[in-house]
Amino acid sequence: MSTLVIDMTRIEPTSGSKTSRKVLPHDYECDHEIEGRRTPILLTALAIGFTSSINYTNHAPLVPALISQFHFSQTFAGFLATGLFLSHAVMQIPGGHLADRFGPRPVLFAALTILCIGNCGIVFSIDYWHLLFWKIFIGIGTGICFVGGVRCLATSFSGTRLQVVQGYFGGSILLGSGFAIFVIPQVLTTIGWRCTFISTGLIAAAVLVPLLIAVPPKKIIVHSEGGFKDVFRSPQLWLLGLMHMASLGLVIIVGTWIALLLQQNLGLPVREAGILGSMPLLLGIISRPLGGFVAASIGVRPLLVTSFVMTALGCFLLAAVASYTSSMVGIVLIGSGCGLPFATLFKRAAALFPSCAGAAMGLVNMMGIAMIVVGAPLAGYAAQLSGSYRLSFRALGLFSLTVGAISFLIHDELRGR
Repeated sequence: MSTLVIDMTRIEPTSGSKTSRKVLPHDYECDHEIEGRRTPILLTALAIGFTSSINYTNHAPLVPALISQFHFSQTFAGFLATGLFLSHAVMQIPGGHLADRFGPRPVLFAALTILCIGNCGIVFSIDYWHLLFWKIFIGIGTGICFVGGVRCLATSFSGTRLQVVQGYFGGSILLGSGFAIFVIPQVLTTIGWRCTFISTGLIAAAVLVPLLIAVPPKKIIVHSEGGFKDVFRSPQLWLLGLMHMASLGLVIIVGTWIALLLQQNLGLPVREAGILGSMPLLLGIISRPLGGFVAASIGVRPLLVTSFVMTALGCFLLAAVASYTSSMVGIVLIGSGCGLPFATLFKRAAALFPSCAGAAMGLVNMMGIAMIVVGAPLAGYAAQLSGSYRLSFRALGLFSLTVGAISFLIHDELRGR
């Protein structure tokens, strides 16, 4: 397939031309101008992933303090995560399409600005509904950060290197989420919940600087196939999204509630439960990059089936809460099983639709977030009814087994969109 590199500032769309609507940032693999900038681009993308994902879980360790301040139930606490991930999900495809059209830098700048404003807004909240509004607003920024980050890497890397760096980016997402769960309980009594949100906003502001320095202006390349509308008609792409529901979606739900489960059933103190609760997310820092190498060795389907069986076993062990040791084994299984599929899912999504890689990856991630939007409040509601999180974790284990069976429909080769 022949390609044509075009200067974005000089392009003149042709009326009625199909090709003019199917553009994406230039693959800089042969561009000497970008060769020496790949490392700064990667580091900036990782910083964006880390910064945005802090906002996924920064409210979770603060739930008792927020309930005491604003007087709402555990179910409504779950809706804070639901609100954030709902707007996060809504922005996946539009954000990816904007990154495809205009390049990652402007959309990422806007997203980080939203994170700054949203976290500062939470500080001035006077009731629960203000909290919910600002978490929904922040979700717009986190959604654009994710899809802009993966698009930024797909712009500058290709082949095996792309699979590896996407794994690193996925690791940075879990690092940020786990960082919030691990660090905030340690500092909460010292700085209070308001200063915690101020700190999150300042981190987002700091990342604006390397974004403007490292990420280059956009160039585009025209492809002759794979338009935006085709993204929604791909059975394989929808299956990739379902796999993401049982990986990202499930591990975020686990990360939201696991600390409370360990406190209730093992009697662990808040700080120790917070440390253990961050482990499924932190383990993804290793398992997400590792998953790219494993998939190249054993194939896509064996990797997915193994991952989902590991996750299911981990959920069942945590639901049993038989001992401290069994809980630790469950945590390791979930952290590993949920992380391994990440790089493969997004590399394959981009490969299926190179001209609309941002939108394709956005669709996959949107489905993963749908799991969080539905699952977070349901887990809180089930715990409120039963008095324990065991029922919630059993349900998550059954879901993972079901998706593992469905994963046999995923093709080992890129064919049959």
